[in-house]
Amino acid sequence: MLIRTIKTDLNRCGWCLSDPIYIKYHDEEWGVPVHDDRKLFEFLILEGAQAGLSWHTILKRRHGYRKAFCNFKVEKVARFTEQDIQRLLKNDGIIRNQSKIRAAVTNAQAFIKVQEEFGSFEAYSLRFVNGAPKVNRRRTLREIPATTRESDTFSKDLKRRGFKFVGSTIIYAHMQAVGMVNDHLITCFRHALPPH
Repeated sequence: MLIRTIKTDLNRCGWCLSDPIYIKYHDEEWGVPVHDDRKLFEFLILEGAQAGLSWHTILKRRHGYRKAFCNFKVEKVARFTEQDIQRLLKNDGIIRNQSKIRAAVTNAQAFIKVQEEFGSFEAYSLRFVNGAPKVNRRRTLREIPATTRESDTFSKDLKRRGFKFVGSTIIYAHMQAVGMVNDHLITCFRHALPPH
């Protein structure tokens, strides 16, 4: 089994320095543009599950979520029945919140409609950042907002389309996670790296 060592000599955003799970996520995923609708659906569901909790709590359960939600295959999740929902409410590998679980199914159905209308969820999402990731130049964590005008607009449109757990704060976190915006601090080694 290959074990990666985390480089400790790199400057990183301060929010990720306390835990190897956070560091790996920061170094390899956060802010990297996502072009795969399956992964965009995964982040949308995970960000909604995070509401009222820490992102660390969700990252620790990510494997459980992938297993419970068919590796985030949106077509399968959209067909979940009441029996599936009741099964998930007993699954200790995820957050057993009925509203969030039901929202995941509702969001899968709405996600498919967006794909049908725009060709992909990515194409739809990029409309809210003028077609390309927005690169910010923040110097401190205090400068990073909880919401932006873009996340407000994106959130309102998602709600209009029937999505749940997509408030502006959740959606801005989603935008950061999937690289619609680059909010790595300018002192962070990931800020200047080309997307991978």
